Amino acid sequence: MGSSSQICHQEEKKTISFFDYVANMLKESFQCLTIILLSLLLPLSFIVLARLSVARYLITTSTEYYTRPDSLLVKIFLYANPNILHVLVPLVAVSALIHGLTGRTILFIKQSADHMTYSKPCLYTAWFFLFMLQICVCIGVEGSIAIGIGGSSSFSHHERLCLLSRVIFFFGLHETTSFWAKKVVKPVVDDTVFGVKTADDRMVEKVAMAMSFGVLWWWKLRDEVESLVVVAEMKRELIGSVDLVDFVGWWLYYMTLAIGMVKIVKGFIWVCFVMFCGNVVHLENADYSTRNDDKV
Repeated sequence: MGSSSQICHQEEKKTISFFDYVANMLKESFQCLTIILLSLLLPLSFIVLARLSVARYLITTSTEYYTRPDSLLVKIFLYANPNILHVLVPLVAVSALIHGLTGRTILFIKQSADHMTYSKPCLYTAWFFLFMLQICVCIGVEGSIAIGIGGSSSFSHHERLCLLSRVIFFFGLHETTSFWAKKVVKPVVDDTVFGVKTADDRMVEKVAMAMSFGVLWWWKLRDEVESLVVVAEMKRELIGSVDLVDFVGWWLYYMTLAIGMVKIVKGFIWVCFVMFCGNVVHLENADYSTRNDDKV
């Protein structure tokens, strides 16, 4: 009887451990998917800002295209939504640039003393940023569709920036998105799903994030985001002045370029360090082994 009860107890333990394993796998999969989807809110906000620049340009230069907002959604998209986005997105970009230059994090998540949880005030700030950006992106997408602004209305087909600028911007926006995912999205998802901090920089999350960002770039970003610069330059040539909304979009584009430049320079320095310092270490080890052989 004793041996049979022990066998039953071991089987129960195996069954419980199996279900725990399945539950953890489902939690981790849900966590990874949620982080990826919420992280894409930042590049989507660039699309919303680009469409906003196009809409305001068409309203300013063509009275036949659009005369006055005729719905609450359009009014919010044109006049309320930009004010919030032009605060949230530049704050993320400036924080990403400072983090790239100094390695320090401002405004966003910092670890608590036990390194297993997040600071509550910073966590509440991340919740606020994530909630507000999600609302603004949803309103921006729906509002741009309501007034007929989409990828086909982008000016980037007519005046493309140079290839080097597009490549640097790609790296800069990817770096900013990674910063947003690590410092804002992941802490919120960790606190919601697990209640504690989980492991950082898992390879699966990195690969999935890079693939998702690449698909979004190829599908929409590469055709629309350049409107942030092109519209401001066209307004300056045609009208002679640029309003605050277009200036912030223009500044945000070149801020992202600066982030990309920092990323590329740091990568170049790392490659040089690995190449030259690796050779030095190899030569020192060879010299040390030669001297040992001479002693023997």
